[in-house]
Amino acid sequence: MTYRVKSDFLHIMQERGFVADCTELQGLDEALMKGTVPAYIGYDATARSLHVGHLLNVMVLRWLQKTGHKPITLMGGGTTKVGDPSFRSEERPLLTPDQIDDNIASMQTVFDKYLRYGEGARDAIMLNNAEWLDGLNYLDFLRDIGRHFSVNRMLSFESVKSRLDREQSLSFLEFNYMILQAYDFLEIHRRHGCLLQMGGSDQWGNIVNGVDLTRRVADAQVFGLTTPLLTTSDGRKMGKSAGGAVWLNADLLKPYDFWQFWRNTNDADVGRFLKLYTEMPVEECDRLGALGGAEINEAKVVLAGEVTRLCHGAEAAQTAEATARAVFEQGSLGDDLPRLTLSVGEAAEGVSVAQLFVRTGLAKSGKEAKRLIAEGGARLNDEGVSDPGQMIGTADLAEPIKLSAGRKRHALVVLG
Repeated sequence: MTYRVKSDFLHIMQERGFVADCTELQGLDEALMKGTVPAYIGYDATARSLHVGHLLNVMVLRWLQKTGHKPITLMGGGTTKVGDPSFRSEERPLLTPDQIDDNIASMQTVFDKYLRYGEGARDAIMLNNAEWLDGLNYLDFLRDIGRHFSVNRMLSFESVKSRLDREQSLSFLEFNYMILQAYDFLEIHRRHGCLLQMGGSDQWGNIVNGVDLTRRVADAQVFGLTTPLLTTSDGRKMGKSAGGAVWLNADLLKPYDFWQFWRNTNDADVGRFLKLYTEMPVEECDRLGALGGAEINEAKVVLAGEVTRLCHGAEAAQTAEATARAVFEQGSLGDDLPRLTLSVGEAAEGVSVAQLFVRTGLAKSGKEAKRLIAEGGARLNDEGVSDPGQMIGTADLAEPIKLSAGRKRHALVVLG
């Protein structure tokens, strides 16, 4: 008989599609019913911003807090110095301590929008595993912690096995990562009474190691919960776009471009993404996701607006929608479109239209720009472009130029 959860948190997680695996569902459910459960998700500080690929688990922490529990955001100030090898084809580049600290400070600004931090029992806290990892004595660590790990078992985890099966190098530095992550769980349990680690399903092996280590060393019952690794209905990894990572920091990706990413969601993904990335009632998510024809486009606008509101605020969401409607419905030049400014000298010499598509980010390379033009997907001020070598000069820039790649991606070119 399938166990039916009783806690608000797990009910929401299951109903909205957040659950992939759990180490012991009934035990976790009972713990959640007894009182406030501290739970953490770890984030390595490999970049200045989180991206859309992280957003699913940020929403998990948000729901955790909304249902009366305590979120812990663990920043990998220590583990970032090693690098998680999970499903990586190559070793991560190593960052300096100052770069790692700067990245953590920048990422904090995103978490602040989704979680309430403070000193209260249910307020979120941010930890940095450098606090306990940086001062480890290697021999003591091997004796006290390393003895609980079987190399045979570590080699069997899919995240490591897939790397070795491809005969790609896995350094000893990276191999230690899963031990350090398991030790994180033990330390957070000791220091903050943490009972649950969560993460993407690619972290299952690491999470199980942490549960097992905490049970062995602290004689404590703790739990692991993973979320599914999402792909879009056409098989692409969630969070990737033609222009690269979809960042959550406004200084790396303008709120308009963030809004547009969600507006471009495939029809088949709308209902699912509404449940995962917004707080709208499930029934309304299902209703919007079931719309067909032109109506599904309005559902996409709702999705884009709700996700952008959470990440960038209501004003940014409203501005992005107004800009999009001006561009798509009225054919005007919205003020919030991505913008390339050409200097007077550049304009005097002239720049090819293919180069403009590359420099505005509408194409990743000159080859891609030429292919876009050849296939009829490139427009300049809503007129088709046929010659990639067409030169744009000072006279053409008396007014801003609108470039379009397909029907949904646009940018402005202006004279500086």
